[in-house]
Amino acid sequence: MPTAESKRDEARDELANRLFFKLYQCANLLHKTGTRAVESEGLTTQQWAVLGALSLPESAQGRSVGDLARYLLVSRQNLAGVIGRLERDGRIRIDPDPNDRRARLIRLTEAGQAVWHQQAQPKIHAFYEAATTDFSFGDLIHTTHYLMKLLENMQQLDQGSGEDEPDDGGA
Repeated sequence: MPTAESKRDEARDELANRLFFKLYQCANLLHKTGTRAVESEGLTTQQWAVLGALSLPESAQGRSVGDLARYLLVSRQNLAGVIGRLERDGRIRIDPDPNDRRARLIRLTEAGQAVWHQQAQPKIHAFYEAATTDFSFGDLIHTTHYLMKLLENMQQLDQGSGEDEPDDGGA
């Protein structure tokens, strides 16, 4: 006969399964609908993430590929393709690091700044508004809190895996 504890464990497993499946579905739809929101600017959600990271004040002098990969939690290999397309389109430039000539620093070009700030941002904010339309301010705070806790736990799991780079699911 199942104990109260085993029933609770079974219910917890089922809830965790639903949670992670919903996260999986959300990630897939974020990629699909997010890309649709910025496709008129020639962007994908992966490029949106890179431009967003490079638009931060701490990125003004550029970021190394490794630093950018760690920040975005993607592999260097998958990031390389996104960086290549953004460079080809004139949205970023890659310069030698003045402190280490073997290293490269990635930064936004003027065209990349314009695309990000004037063209993509309004569409991204409209996307956020539509995607969170039924969320109260408190809902947003709580959701962010719990996603941050989940991310921290998964980062601890990743650190214990012995792998150097996270699997980004194709970013």
